[in-house]
Parts: sequence; C-alpha cells; structure tokens
Amino acid sequence: MPEPVTYRLDDGVAVITLDDGKANAISHDTLRAVHEALDRAESDARSVVITGRQGKFSAGFDLATMTESTESMRELVTAGAQMLMRLYGFGLPTVAACNGHALAAGALVLLSCDRRIGAEGPAKIGLNEVAIGMALPIFAVELARDRLQPAQLTSALMAARIYDPAGAVEAGYLDMVVPEFDLLTTALAEARALGELRTGAYARTKSTTRGGVIERILATLDDDMSSMTGPAS
Repeated sequence: MPEPVTYRLDDGVAVITLDDGKANAISHDTLRAVHEALDRAESDARSVVITGRQGKFSAGFDLATMTESTESMRELVTAGAQMLMRLYGFGLPTVAACNGHALAAGALVLLSCDRRIGAEGPAKIGLNEVAIGMALPIFAVELARDRLQPAQLTSALMAARIYDPAGAVEAGYLDMVVPEFDLLTTALAEARALGELRTGAYARTKSTTRGGVIERILATLDDDMSSMTGPAS
C-alpha cells in the first residue's frame, strides 16, 4: 500500500499530497499523516499547499471504517473534525489545489483552506451526505455556513447539490478555476505570495476571524458525535 500522504518542501511551500492510489478516502492513517505533515510545515515552511492525485482530491471518509460499526464511524468523523479545525485555524497560509472530485469530507478540506484553486474538468464537488441518508454534523454545517455563499447554503447542504468546478466557485467551495496543467503552478504561486506576509500577523488575524467558529465546533463535537448515525432512509 502506498503512503496515503506525501510531503515535500518547494521553496518555502510545504506541498502535502493526498494519494492512496484510489479515491483518496480519509482514514485514520491519512489523518495521522496529515497531522505529521502539518507539524513539519510549522517548523520549515511559510505556507502550505494541499493537493490530491489526478482526478481525485478526496472522496471523503473511508467507507470501510464508516460502515464497520457506529463506534468506528463516530471515532473517524471525530478525528476528521479535529483535523479540519486544526487546518482551518492553521497559523500558516493554506492553499488547496483541487485536481479532481472533492466530496463530503473532501469538500470540507476545501472549506478549511484559506485559498481554493480548482482544475477545469468534470470534477464533482460538494457535500452529498443528505443524498445518501446522512444528516450533516454540526461541524460540517458551521464550516459551510462560514465559507459558502449564503444564497447557496440551502441547496449545498439540505439538497446535497453537487457542483462542477465553475459552479463550485459560485457556491464558495473554490475561489478560482484554472486549466489542469496550470493548477499546481498557480497554487504554488498563491502560496508563495501569501507566505511573504508577516506570519505572526497572518496567524493572529486568522485566529480572530475564525476562532469563534472553531471554539463552537469543538465545544459541540462530543455531543454531536454521540447521536450521529450512518446512512438511513
């Protein structure tokens, strides 16, 4: 099995690549590897780019773990929410380079990054939980409320609308779309430009902007997870 996450430093930018050789499902191993990569970035980078494998940014939480038992599902989603909140409040600038489908937790990774750049193409992006019979947890709703366009919120959450990259810009999952061959170059350029800002001021401003949302999410996480169930009719 390949490592689900790789890390490289590119002229001050930590490039974190999700690639499990399949759909880039988010497992406990993936979450541990992302935390380790963020630890490294804190010590040797000025900004971060998160990307996936061609055609697949992330299909969301690992299905095998999600369907193993209610307990295993809740443990994975809790760990995922904690990682997303770390990413949302991360002290360095973060840029997502979305090179394919980003569904469910994959879409939440996009919402957790500061800048989101997508590749042109047939990618599907969005929160599809309601379509498969799952109620969105509080952390997903709050994160979406904070980042998506208000006029799109009902369609994106309750109607489980899935967007193409251009539509994802209108909804607020992405900030811009570029040709696929320009994606990583554009993301690196954005990350370097953000990395030139004063790190302390950037981190404090991000904390002031997002700290309240993060605190609310973490404060309600245990109660929310205690009642979370899997797909239902």
